[in-house]
Amino acid sequence: MTRRILIVEDESLIAMLLEDLLADIGYTVVAAVPNVDQALTMLAAEDVDLAIVDVNLGGTPSFPVAEALAKRGIPFLFTTGYGQRGLPEHFATRPVLQKPFRRVDLEAALAPLAADLPND
Repeated sequence: MTRRILIVEDESLIAMLLEDLLADIGYTVVAAVPNVDQALTMLAAEDVDLAIVDVNLGGTPSFPVAEALAKRGIPFLFTTGYGQRGLPEHFATRPVLQKPFRRVDLEAALAPLAADLPND
């Protein structure tokens, strides 16, 4: 089954890289959006199985997106150059994909999230 994934990333090159890597490993990218408002709009309009959320979107924290995902029970991981220490305490247990990353890192970070999803 193809999993539908939302990318929330303000750096266009990283977003394009993620789109390519995700397609290569069997995910369908619903959208790649650069800011909190567009991410929240997309979440309201589309069915999403998983999300990849950059912690810092052009100087704006992405935590409202993370809160919306958590509220809806949608698994997600953060991307950041700061690692786990860049997260507030209530998100400290969420998975983090450290930038820069490789395909193998992305696959390893997504595997446990995807494994917990029901098979439709």
